[in-house]
Order: sequence, then C-alpha cells, then structure tokens
Amino acid sequence: MGICIFRLYLFSSDKLVLVHESKTWKEAQQYCREHHVDLVSVTSERIQRWVRERAKEAASTHVWMGLQHSCYMGFWFWDNAETVCYSNWAPGGETEPDCTDGLEHQSARVGAVKSGGDGEGEWVMRPETEELNFICTTEAQ
Repeated sequence: MGICIFRLYLFSSDKLVLVHESKTWKEAQQYCREHHVDLVSVTSERIQRWVRERAKEAASTHVWMGLQHSCYMGFWFWDNAETVCYSNWAPGGETEPDCTDGLEHQSARVGAVKSGGDGEGEWVMRPETEELNFICTTEAQ
C-alpha cells in the first residue's frame, strides 16, 4: 500500500458535475476525461460530503467515482494514482475482490457511491460493466 500524503486543495463543490447518463465505468472515465477532467477522487471527508449531495440527484442507485482495485498490487487506488487514505465503505461494501478468476478480469473491480436510501453516500464495489450515472471533476484534484 502507498503512503498517504495530505495536501491542501483549493477545490470546491462547484468543481463536481453529476452526469445524468448511464455508462459503464470505463465509458464514464472516458467521458469525464474528454469533457471535464476525470472521475472524482474522494480523498477527504469534505469531498465525500459534496459527492453525497451530488449523488442524491442521480437517476441510478449508485454513481461511479474514480476508484479501482488492482489485483496485481492488492489494493484500491484513485484514478489520479493516489492511494486511498480516506474511505467511506458501506458495511460489507469493501470486500476483497476475488482475484483468482484470471488476468482478463483483473481490472474489473471499481467503486461506486450509493445515491440514496439506506447507506446514502457509502462506497461499494460494483462490476465495471454496470451502467450508472457518474461524477466528474472540472478541475484537477
């Protein structure tokens, strides 16, 4: 696991955009990179609050964020390559992915935020092929 370095970001809630289109995780990542900056990285409690508020407006039960798991390295990390230092996993939501199903599936573990109901704002692991709304950043984090 990497080292956690806490930086002061001049980042605000208006830099987050909820996209009301349902896309797979990779499609969402590509969309964010083409039209904004990237999928959101939830690196602090403050960003978590902003993401939770944006997610409430989603049409899907969960929204994609820029969280992925590497079976090869054995840990979760953000799209911007930062180590996960802050987390908000739902009880039972952070399961260690089954990495025994072959190399072709080793990039398929990604994270989403619950957009409503019980556990609103909590993180869960979802299959990357699921189609969900997603949150992009309009400025580098």
